[in-house]
Amino acid sequence: MAWNEPGGGKDNDPWGGNNQGPPDLDEALKKLQEKLNSIFGGGKKSGGSGNGGDFHLSAGALGIVAVLAAVVWGLFGFYQVDQQERAVVLRLGVYHETVMPGLRWNPPLMDEVNKINVTKVRGIASRGQMLTEDENIVDVALSVQYTVSDPANFLLKVKSPELSLEHALESSLRHVVGSSRMDQVITEGREQIAIDTQERLQGYLDTYQSGILVAKVNIEDAQAPSQVQDAFDDVTRAKEDRERLKNEAEAYANGIIPEARGAAQRQLEEAQAYKEQVVARSQGEAQRFVDLYDEYRKAPKVTRERLYIDALETMYSDATKVMVDVEGGNNMMYLPLDKLMEKSAVTRQTAGSEPDMRQLTDKVIEQLRRDSQSSRREGR
Repeated sequence: MAWNEPGGGKDNDPWGGNNQGPPDLDEALKKLQEKLNSIFGGGKKSGGSGNGGDFHLSAGALGIVAVLAAVVWGLFGFYQVDQQERAVVLRLGVYHETVMPGLRWNPPLMDEVNKINVTKVRGIASRGQMLTEDENIVDVALSVQYTVSDPANFLLKVKSPELSLEHALESSLRHVVGSSRMDQVITEGREQIAIDTQERLQGYLDTYQSGILVAKVNIEDAQAPSQVQDAFDDVTRAKEDRERLKNEAEAYANGIIPEARGAAQRQLEEAQAYKEQVVARSQGEAQRFVDLYDEYRKAPKVTRERLYIDALETMYSDATKVMVDVEGGNNMMYLPLDKLMEKSAVTRQTAGSEPDMRQLTDKVIEQLRRDSQSSRREGR
């Protein structure tokens, strides 16, 4: 049963029973004024009409209220700036100062404090199709990492720093890509394009006084449009094959050229050695001839016979068979020197002596005499 239904009873009346309704607002306000007047030392003023009396605060009470209000106002002015932050203070809407990390105080209601993180590395990404210097279309995707270098400029100079950064990034990238060939953008020139884009982008941001410092520009992807990607893949493979063949040719050249130079140097050294050998042998032969001539002048007969014997020794040392024309006969005498040498070798092995050329010569002469005598007898 609801409290306001008939028969509910006074216990169901939220205002205290007897269905009196809510208390009078004026009476409640009057009681509150009396309590405050008694606390702060005031008193009632007789009005004579029975309407109650207004209360007033003493000077001491007003001072206490003012002090309390000032304390509360001062406490609201304290704030903490973290180590990675800087605080930009606006006084009555105008830039006042940039506050460093630590416990700070600024008058509330007058100053507005904006904390900005200056160490956090932020990033944005961009992607788009652009026209190169050689009039080809490329699809480039890149990302930018940046930090806040000047909190005041970042907060006040530019309305939307991130949006300005995106526009400046697109402008910088289009300018750099438009000044480069397509093969540079797609293959080996990515790093240089990223560097040039970063320099130009930082120049734009400094001109805008955006308070942004670009830390890194990364070219994440650069390729031809999907409609012609297969053709550009073929071109890329052809360039890779060209570089591979070029490297193989250089490797072959690096291997064959030193060998050719070594062979040429060897031939030069052999020629120089042969030249020195021929010159030395010629000088030796000339000196030998001079010495021999001197000896010949001293004893011509003995020297002539010695030369003749030396010539025979030299000639017979390489001959195995000798044919001798016998005087007074028509037959040629045959001397088997190889057989004689074998017999001589057997004799030396048996006797244990060294070979003697003179003994062999004596045997040859003895054999010649015998053959000469037999030829003469046959002629008679």
